[in-house]
Amino acid sequence: MDVMQIGIVGVIGALLAIQFKGGKTEYGIFMSVAVSIFLFACIVDRLEIFLGTVEQIGSYIDMDAGYLSTMFKMIGVTYIAEFSSGICKDAGYQTIAVQIEIFSKLTILALGMPVLLALLETVREFLA
Repeated sequence: MDVMQIGIVGVIGALLAIQFKGGKTEYGIFMSVAVSIFLFACIVDRLEIFLGTVEQIGSYIDMDAGYLSTMFKMIGVTYIAEFSSGICKDAGYQTIAVQIEIFSKLTILALGMPVLLALLETVREFLA
C-alpha cells in the first residue's frame, strides 16, 4: 500500500471510531485497535524492505554481524513499544502507556551496552 492509501485507511478508521464512541465506547476502542493492527502490519511489510537493504549494506562492509542484529532488535523494540503505547493511550490508559515506554527505553539501553563497551574498548586501544 502506498502512503495515500494508508492515510485514507487511518482517517476512515478514526472517523468510524469517533462514530462508535458516541454510542458504545468499547466499539470505538475495538475499531481503533483493528485499524492500528492493520496499519502495523503495513509497517512491518515496509520494515522487511529496510531490513533486507541494511543486510545487503552489511555484506559490503566488514563488520560484526552482532551489531546489525542489535540494531534490528532495537528497531523492533521501538516499533512494538510505540504501537502498544499508542493503543493504551487511545484506550485511556496513559499510565500503562508510560510504563511501556519506560520499559522499552530501558530495553534499548540494555541492548546498546555491548556496543558501547566495544566502542570504549576501541577508543582505549587507540589511546594506548
